Parts: sequence; C-alpha cells; structure tokens
Amino acid sequence: MEFITTPDNPVPGEPKLVSVTTRDGLTLRAATWMPETEPQGTVCILQGRAEFIEKYFEVVGELLDRGFAVVAFDWRGQGLSERQVSNPRKGHVRRFADFRHDLEAIRDQILVPHMPQPHFGLAHSMGGAIALNAAYETWLPFRRLVTTTPMIALCIVKSTRTSAFLARVLRFLGMGKMFVPGGGETSVSTMPFKGNRLTSDPVRYARNADAAHAIRAGAVGAPTVAWLDSAFRFMKRFADPRYAVKIRLPTLIVAAGADPVCATPATERFAARLKAGSVIVIPGARHEMLMERDVIREQFWAAFDAFIPGTPDPEVGAKRNLAAVGLAAEQLDGGGVDPAVARSHDASAVSS
Repeated sequence: MEFITTPDNPVPGEPKLVSVTTRDGLTLRAATWMPETEPQGTVCILQGRAEFIEKYFEVVGELLDRGFAVVAFDWRGQGLSERQVSNPRKGHVRRFADFRHDLEAIRDQILVPHMPQPHFGLAHSMGGAIALNAAYETWLPFRRLVTTTPMIALCIVKSTRTSAFLARVLRFLGMGKMFVPGGGETSVSTMPFKGNRLTSDPVRYARNADAAHAIRAGAVGAPTVAWLDSAFRFMKRFADPRYAVKIRLPTLIVAAGADPVCATPATERFAARLKAGSVIVIPGARHEMLMERDVIREQFWAAFDAFIPGTPDPEVGAKRNLAAVGLAAEQLDGGGVDPAVARSHDASAVSS
C-alpha cells in the first residue's frame, strides 16, 4: 500500500501507512500522523461514502498545525481497503452494521495501543451516521465527536419511502450487488464542477477530482442496491425521538445550509434532542463542508476550535464551548438553511 499523490495534493507531515484486519477478515488501509509539538490528543477522521485518505490531506495538515495526532482510514469497500465484490468501482457493503468491525479494528489496533489520549472523532456524512450510532451504543472510543453533514436522512432522492421500498425489492430479487438504478462506475468527484452537489469551491473540487483520477478504482462510483437498502434501514433509527436522547457523548454537528445530499432540517430536529450536543448551520455550504470555500471552512474551524479539545469536565465544557460555537455561524451573512433546502423532501425519512 502507498499514498497516491498529485502535484496539488502533497502528503502532509511524516505519516505511517499501515494495514489492519477486521474481525470478519477484511484488510483496511490506515495512516497515522504525529504533530511536531507535544500532542493535545488524537483526532480520528471518519470519511463519508466513496472517499479516501488522500482527499483529507489538507484537513490532516490543519489538525497537525493545531497540535493533534491524526488517524485516517478507508472504510471497507472504498479507497484502497478491501472489497467484497469483484468490481472495485462498486460502493458496496452487505449491511451497515459491518462498518462497526472497521472502527473497532482501528480502535483496538491503532488508537488505543499507539495514539496519544484523549481521542476525538471528526466524521463526515456516512461516517457521521456510523459514529452517532456507535455513540448511541456507547462503544465509540472518543471523548468528543464533531460531525459534518451527518447522514441522518437523505434529500438527494425525491421520495425516500419509494426509494427505500424499491431498494428492498431489488435486493430481495437477488440484485444486491448491482449498481443502484442509473448508477455506474464514475466517481461523483470526477464529474463536472457545474451543478455539483459537493462544494462551491472550484479549486478544491479540481484538486479532489485529480486525486480521484489518480487513485483510480479507489474512488468508487455509485453505491450498490445492498448499500442503499442498508443505508435506508440504518437511517430509520435516527427518526425515533427516543434515539438521540440516549446519546450522552459531547457532540457538535455542523450542518450545511445548502446541502443537496443530506437533509439539514432532519439533522436539526435530531440534534435538538441531544442531551450533550448541539448543531450549527453554516449558510451557503454544500455537502462537503471541509472541501468548501475558505470563508465557509473558517467558520467550521472556529466551531471545531471552540469545541475540541474542550474541558476536563464534559458537561461544563459542552455547555461553554457550544455557546462559543453558536457565534461562529453568525459571522456569515444570511440565515442558516437556504429556502430550497428547508423544503427538501425528507418528511418520509423522518416519519417512516
């Protein structure tokens, strides 16, 4: 295994590239970094769907500059981790519960034995959903969690209930390893910038597109029917009003005001029920907050710095830092959620 670099995306610091083996026998690619100064702790990056370590090089460098050690890894079925289907371009997982094996392997083979405490999570989209569920089940190995645009509910589809039913039927008919209808091998990161759902920053978009081209099959295409069916089943739990109440891990959710992928209104409703967490919405941001324009990313980092590493007392620290976090979004003009996003079709996902 090795890093796949491009001229505009160099490797930050002096990483160690390693592999870990999951409980069910898959090999994952992982990397660790140590800061030049005494570490404040370790931040573990949990990617979204179809992402890979190289896409987060800029973020890793920013975390190192803040004095954190860093762990990053590729989930099963994407990046340069092992696949469970013959076509490596398919974004496939049998069930979302299998991602627990991946995070447990990172915890037991890298975080706990080798990385400085305290441990924090920085999760995006699919990774955010996995992390929130792990926090609910109380096995997440982090003292605090920051998640950007978590996959609480989707607004990328017009009718969640119809799409979920179709995915269930197709899987029942034995089509679980097929691309979702209309999907193919092309990575979403390599599509034209105009009309993209991910970021309003053309420079970072071009950089990530070059990285996706360079890593080839590591940048997977559309998900499979099994992935989509499993995702809908997984997200359904977040609609239960009792679910978020049971999450006691100090959590900061940073949602995007112009997110055309994950439903920001559903995320806000979920976050409102958290006992030790809160949400801010950054106006104008699309789905990939960490790949956005500088003016948006500065708001994210202001929120992150107010929340991480926090104080030794989680309850006191959460209240004080979340109050500071609320000031970050106010520095941008306009309201939180764009009107089109506020009207996004997520009602079925929330009520089903």
